[in-house]
Amino acid sequence: MTRPAGEPAASVAFAPAKINLYLHVLGRRADGFHLLDSLVVFAGIGDELACSLAPTFCLEVDGPAAKDLPPADENLVSRAALGLAAAMGRAPGAHVRLTKLLPVASGIGGGSADAAAALRALDRLWGLDLGERKLAELGLALGSDLPVCLRGRPTAVSGIGELPADVPPLPPAWFALINPGVAVPTREVFARRRGPFSTPAPFHRALAGTHELAALLRERRNDLTAPACEIAPGIGEVLAALEAAPGCLLARMSGSGATCFGLFAAPGPAEEAAATIGRAQPGWWCVAAPMLG
Repeated sequence: MTRPAGEPAASVAFAPAKINLYLHVLGRRADGFHLLDSLVVFAGIGDELACSLAPTFCLEVDGPAAKDLPPADENLVSRAALGLAAAMGRAPGAHVRLTKLLPVASGIGGGSADAAAALRALDRLWGLDLGERKLAELGLALGSDLPVCLRGRPTAVSGIGELPADVPPLPPAWFALINPGVAVPTREVFARRRGPFSTPAPFHRALAGTHELAALLRERRNDLTAPACEIAPGIGEVLAALEAAPGCLLARMSGSGATCFGLFAAPGPAEEAAATIGRAQPGWWCVAAPMLG
C-alpha cells in the first residue's frame, strides 16, 4: 500500500513491567473506585510491540504468555488502536504484533503497558504527533493505569491512578521479580480489602542510595497484600523466598498481585535470587531486571 508522507513503514515500542514500590489505599469514591497513593517505577523487562501499515487493523499475539490473553477483539491493544483511530477520524490501518512476555493479571500493569505502547507506536506510525498528554487523555478511557504507563518513568500516582506527577530522582536499583503462576483479579482484591484507609506518603527529596530507598519504603506498605494473599496464598511463599535471598533489601507485592519484587542494590544478587528461586520453583515466573530511570 502507498505510505502517506510523514508515516514510517513500521514502528516498535517496549511495554515495561510496572512496579508499585508502595501502594496506599486512601478512600473509596461514590462510584466504587478507590483513591490511591503510590510510587510507580518500571523494570527493564516487558512486552514488545511491532506495528506496520496495513489495509485494515489486525492484532497478532505470540510469546510465552500469549495463551493467557483474551481474544484479540477484547485485548486492550485492539481497543487502544481502534479508539485512537476513531478519535482521529482515520481508518485503523495497522498490523500489530504483540510479543507477550509478562504474566497476565499479575499486578505489573501488563495490559495497560501494552495499550500504552500501542498508543505510542501508532502515534508514530500514523504520523499523528499527539504528545504524551493527549495520548493520556485518550488512554484514560481504557484504564486508570494508562497515563502512568505512557510516562514510563518513576512517578507519584494519586486519584484513582489517573493523576501522575514527577518525583525526585531515585537511586539505581535492581529487582528480582517473582510470580507464582496465579492470576489475581484486581476487582476481587479491592473488594476484599478491610480496615481503615491509609494516608498519603509521597517522596519529596532525592535519596542518597538504594539502602535509603529501601528504608523509606519499609515505612510504607502495599495495602492490597492481605486481601491478595487470601485469594492466592502462594504470594506469602514468594515473599518469604525473596526475604531469604542474600542482598534483598525489601520484599513486597506489586499492585494487586500476585507478582512480588525483591529490591537489590546491585545486579548480581538480584540475578542470583531470581535464578535460585526459579530452580526451587520451576513453575514460577522468575526474572531479574534493573529499575528504569
